[in-house]
Amino acid sequence: MSRADLDKDPDDVAAMFDGVARRYDLTNTVLTGGQDRRWRALTREALRLRPGERVLDLAAGTAVSTVALARSGAWCVAADFSLGMLRAGRRRDVPKVAADALHLPFCDGAFDAVTIAFGLRNVADPDLALAELARVTRPGGRLVVCEFGTPTWAPFRAVYHDVVLGHLLPEVARRVSSNPEAYTYLSESIRDWPAQPELAERIAKAGWTDVAWRNLTGGAVALHRARRP
Repeated sequence: MSRADLDKDPDDVAAMFDGVARRYDLTNTVLTGGQDRRWRALTREALRLRPGERVLDLAAGTAVSTVALARSGAWCVAADFSLGMLRAGRRRDVPKVAADALHLPFCDGAFDAVTIAFGLRNVADPDLALAELARVTRPGGRLVVCEFGTPTWAPFRAVYHDVVLGHLLPEVARRVSSNPEAYTYLSESIRDWPAQPELAERIAKAGWTDVAWRNLTGGAVALHRARRP
């Protein structure tokens, strides 16, 4: 089985996710204690979707997140560069597109809203990905990034980094995942990811406005939202 390094070579990252695809949804639910469902619902709520709107769900994986978004009545497309992940979600009845976050195969202003959940951290150039998301969003359209964050309370932050990421996550992955080595990368990438204020600055620099965030689970996860000017 394969894992990626923090240089995030696209071929390595895609191969790693191909390797976890078979049990990806189950592993996520176990690792998060079922919180993944709540985070998907809150992402949909933050996007403020309306029936008939066009929505891009980037880094959608098996499209479980896309199905959750489509419950709003919006038309939602799942995009991911891991063919293994898209195949694992083939029975989910939403459109699916193989796509590179750095070169999205959509025209300018194609979507009313765009979102990426737990995927921006895995892109080789997150700033370019944010700019690409802005390009394919119409003026006035919305962005929501759901991603791991930095816990705001120091004692929880220490336990989260040392116990949860350092020991609990790898151990659970060994028992549940189809590619446990990938979750070593997961721990490393979370530790390496910028805190919420820095990510907000990067979203603004990529062409978005009205950037704000909401901490979930004590800041271990955060929803960043923004608008396309």
